[in-house]
Amino acid sequence: MKIMVIGATGIIGGAVARSLGERHEVLSVSRSGPLRADIGEPESVDALFDEVGHVDAVVCCAASGAMSPLDTPTDDRYWTGLDAKLIGQVNLVRRAVQRVRDGGSITLTSGRFTEPVSGSSLGFLINAGLEAFVHSAALEMPRGLRLNVVSPGWVRETLQLLGMDPADGTPAAAVAAVYVDAVEGDVHGRTLPVPGR
Repeated sequence: MKIMVIGATGIIGGAVARSLGERHEVLSVSRSGPLRADIGEPESVDALFDEVGHVDAVVCCAASGAMSPLDTPTDDRYWTGLDAKLIGQVNLVRRAVQRVRDGGSITLTSGRFTEPVSGSSLGFLINAGLEAFVHSAALEMPRGLRLNVVSPGWVRETLQLLGMDPADGTPAAAVAAVYVDAVEGDVHGRTLPVPGR
């Protein structure tokens, strides 16, 4: 299969690209690599698809967003991450539907908190909205296309990078395995949790 992995330079995206690359042709997309796109900017996604043409699957691991306390001083700062993580992925699906071959798949990324913490309300809103979108939009997928969303929690390598205890994280390779199953399997319209450590 020819598979586009967006966010392929990140910890999760890199692991997904490596795992899928063992059996498939992977087009690695990032904001700064040879294949470039910013899912928060629809015109850059259009340009990407114009460049690569049709693919068998699209995997988006580029969804990131900062914690945003309710009393953040400006609207722009509070809503950081909304356009990329929620609206950007919705717009990606709307474009990918026209460029993914019959029977292919689109896999998005939400996230998971074990419990609410200060600053997580926007993250909860975005993740719940994205998962509700996938469950509903799956009914509208044409030509046998499948749509799913992976919901990872903390990743071990991310915790290490942040100087936190990595014991509470799932290894990136184990997270990537969930994305690979979504692409190679037959699941459709589902939120796919990443098993805990």
